[in-house]
Amino acid sequence: MLLLSCAQVEAAEEGARPARQILVMLHLPAAHFRPDSSYGGGYPNDISSHARLTIAQAVADQYHLTLVSRWPMSTLEVDCFVMTLPDGMSMEDTVKQVSADSRVEWAQEINVFATLGEAADPLYPIQPSATFWHLDQLHTVSTGKGVRIAVIDSGVEDDHPDLLGQVSARENFVLDHAYVAETHGTAVAGIIVAVKGNRVGIAGIAPDAKIMALRACWQDVGKSMCNSFTIGQALNFAILNGAKVVNMSFAGPKDQLLKRLIEVAQQRGMLIVAAATGAQADGGFPASLPGVFAVADKMSSSRPASTLYAPGQDIPTTAPHFSWTLVSGSSFSAAHVSGLAALLLQLRPKDTQEQIRQSVLTKSTYISGAGSGNIEVCATFRKLVERCICECQ
Repeated sequence: MLLLSCAQVEAAEEGARPARQILVMLHLPAAHFRPDSSYGGGYPNDISSHARLTIAQAVADQYHLTLVSRWPMSTLEVDCFVMTLPDGMSMEDTVKQVSADSRVEWAQEINVFATLGEAADPLYPIQPSATFWHLDQLHTVSTGKGVRIAVIDSGVEDDHPDLLGQVSARENFVLDHAYVAETHGTAVAGIIVAVKGNRVGIAGIAPDAKIMALRACWQDVGKSMCNSFTIGQALNFAILNGAKVVNMSFAGPKDQLLKRLIEVAQQRGMLIVAAATGAQADGGFPASLPGVFAVADKMSSSRPASTLYAPGQDIPTTAPHFSWTLVSGSSFSAAHVSGLAALLLQLRPKDTQEQIRQSVLTKSTYISGAGSGNIEVCATFRKLVERCICECQ
């Protein structure tokens, strides 16, 4: 499992994690919100946009910052500016001072997040979900058709033979680097939507769903890292472009920008699935947020009772360069639940996130380390379709 630490931040690839930078939000009037196919809905070509840029530059000058870039977070009605601190200036003090400025909605440090998974041994021809979740039988009633899942992660190999035709959108928010296929994102995508019945590899939990491959993380020496700004842009895109499920297989510190975006997504009926880390009693951020489907691979008495446990050890899945591998970690448990959510949404497309969560039945007792997790998948679907699914008792 990959854990967030200062050492990991320092080890990140040069340019991947902006050094000593903060996000400064200026209010974006609602009248100027014009959603389109762009990431943030676009700026109208009017005086207000230029005025906000002028204000941002004035803020930067006053606090001895360098204005680097901007991005419209139209779903929050804010204009997001990235500013760099000079060496020797206190990050904490600067954030407090800028946040207190009446011209600023809020300011925050750019936090760093780490994915919660790792590669394992060569592929075995066994999928825990096929055995424990009875995928073949589940797929007789639902395959996730019509559901779009935003995978906010590292790059996905969309021309992989098990992912051909499964990616409806591919966007790169790590602007310092060209879009590339990476291990973690490709693995998560395969678990969720790998093609079924093509005689190669594996079958996804929701093979008829489609994913938005939103690259907000980058691979760094076997690890995948993300930050507030890249994840925020990806979330904004997912909200504006009709995702019904958002898979977030990473964890990090509490983050105001991401919290607000997740709340907007939930208000619009989107299901947020996040990997829970064992390093924190509450499962970490964003898994600890209200309404988020927190998912882990291993039982822990310190985690909240609402935590879901799904297969996450030695999971066969897709890998870059047209290959397959085994992976382990809460990242991949979360991917299972994102796929499960798509199956449920096909059957109950108008259900709220709370109704979907309440429909997921869990075991009253769960043995830590059991490959099946604590979700009573067959019982959940039997209740929804009111007929025999899997083994009827």
